[in-house]
Amino acid sequence: MSTVTENRARPWRPNATYPVAPEGWPGTSALESFIDAMIDLGQTGQVFGEHGIGKTSTFHSYLAEAYPDAELVVVPAANLTPDDLLANAPVRDEHSGELVLRQLVMSQLRPGRPFVLLIDDSLQAGETIQSQLMQIACNWTLGEYDLRALGCIGVFLTDNESLAETSARRSDLAILDRMVTVRITANDTSWRHRLAALHPDRDLTKVFRIWAALTPTMRELLSPRTLEHVLAMAREGFPLVWGLPLVNGERLRLAEPRPDGKPGPDRTAETLDRIADALGVRNPDRIADPVRRVVRAALANRWAVLLQGPPGCGKTELVRELTREQLGRDALYFSMPVTNVEDLCAPIPTPDGALENLLAANFSEPGPKAIIWDEYNRPKDKAAFAKLMEITQEWSIAGHRIEGLRAQIALQNPPYHLGRKLLVARNNIAQATRFTASLDITPADIPANEWLIARYGQDAETVLEWWKNDLDEDGRGWITKRTMERLIKLHRRGLPLHLGTVYLGDGEYAPVSLTALTDRLAGRRVTGLKEIAADLDGWLGRLRRAAEASGEGSDDTDLVHQAIANAELSQLERHRKAVARLVALLPPKLRSTYLVGATAEQQRYWVKVFAELRR
Repeated sequence: MSTVTENRARPWRPNATYPVAPEGWPGTSALESFIDAMIDLGQTGQVFGEHGIGKTSTFHSYLAEAYPDAELVVVPAANLTPDDLLANAPVRDEHSGELVLRQLVMSQLRPGRPFVLLIDDSLQAGETIQSQLMQIACNWTLGEYDLRALGCIGVFLTDNESLAETSARRSDLAILDRMVTVRITANDTSWRHRLAALHPDRDLTKVFRIWAALTPTMRELLSPRTLEHVLAMAREGFPLVWGLPLVNGERLRLAEPRPDGKPGPDRTAETLDRIADALGVRNPDRIADPVRRVVRAALANRWAVLLQGPPGCGKTELVRELTREQLGRDALYFSMPVTNVEDLCAPIPTPDGALENLLAANFSEPGPKAIIWDEYNRPKDKAAFAKLMEITQEWSIAGHRIEGLRAQIALQNPPYHLGRKLLVARNNIAQATRFTASLDITPADIPANEWLIARYGQDAETVLEWWKNDLDEDGRGWITKRTMERLIKLHRRGLPLHLGTVYLGDGEYAPVSLTALTDRLAGRRVTGLKEIAADLDGWLGRLRRAAEASGEGSDDTDLVHQAIANAELSQLERHRKAVARLVALLPPKLRSTYLVGATAEQQRYWVKVFAELRR
């Protein structure tokens, strides 16, 4: 069966960016033409190019259109273990009935129809795998198997030659003499046309001009893949900076390096604002309730997202709650420090002489799924992390698509917190850009306060009042939501509170004074929303006198405003009538602050309160 066609130029599909085909468009990109030539000539093709310019995605999209009878078999080399491609196993001989030792090949290389083999990230494989891959590249064979006999019509190897992303160079002349090698740039792929097709109603012409006007270094940082993520953030009304990856815990900066190698002026905000203007959208600095919104967007749009935040702030519990709420079932949860490769998949021999990867049972269950990769940057070993990279990149395990997978959410801690280094792994920019959205969150972005109040009642309210009013910024950093829960439990058992703070060694605990908390829990008189509401008439009189004396109010005005601003939504709802009467006597400039950075639920509450004021 022939899979080669005379004219593979695709019919042009109009969109807002390209209503007609660009002048001089030949119908295929340089990489697509190279793919055609290598398949026609039966030569191994080696493709080098920077990360994120659409190398792998070009193979996926172009082969599906130009070679519909063929299957693309993608083998992520960085994820392979020595027995994945080829292994010896006992098999019962069909003639004698005796057990014999046979060489088995991975099942993906026996799809039962013509296929193109793409060995992705080919320089990132270990030495043993490199030897196996080189037999494939040189002879189109693997062990005793002839790939052509199995249906192979093309073999390609792709990677980025940068030593920042790989640790190997291919230098054996006997191997290099067997391949045709091309180095490509973003201009050699059809990424602009693909991106325009993803946004058919939005004219991206100005965005492409902004990108083209950047320096080569800046274009490498803002790769087409990263630009795609930035546009996804714009579509959802999120801060565009979320589309830039977190590399080793730090947000990627769009900056030209100085002659000494240090980064020059940071052009990140300027560049993203220009892209927002070109799209006619806002580029907000922040949004309310960011974690809930990005997780919901991930489930709606099939995104992989990365949430980085300090330990103990409630990331994991919130994400698990949200996915359960949206899907009606628990997410597939994996804690990376205890996850082995065998927890995800394992190769087993089949009767027909192939190696079939058996997936973990929960990946095969019917229905919608979301995966939570907890402690993402604390993998148990490199093999587990390598297998994980295939899932985040290809949404498959060992070549098997995970059916019904709606989102992947990775959770991790930053490399440093409170001046201390955390034991987390490093990544590179190619790995980091696999996530559509990457958030660097703070405890304020996790609405765990309401959960504490719902679970622990008045004790939680007292601890939260202490955390908000009696601690400085450094102190609040040491007292996480997880620590607050421990403090409440210790208080209820009558144990010393300092035992619940972080122990630093040598008898030293977190440098936070607990005296004010002890006093509050012992019943010291405090002034919060609950106390103000209990003496409502007295406080209304104070506010009236303050308003008569000055349009700016007084210390009593500030105290009431702070109590209302610090209150959680459940507390505001509980004292709603009192809040409405108090707010009516506050200066307008203070009232307006209640809507700034508020969640949708908080905004609805305040809109109702302000509507009552007008009546």
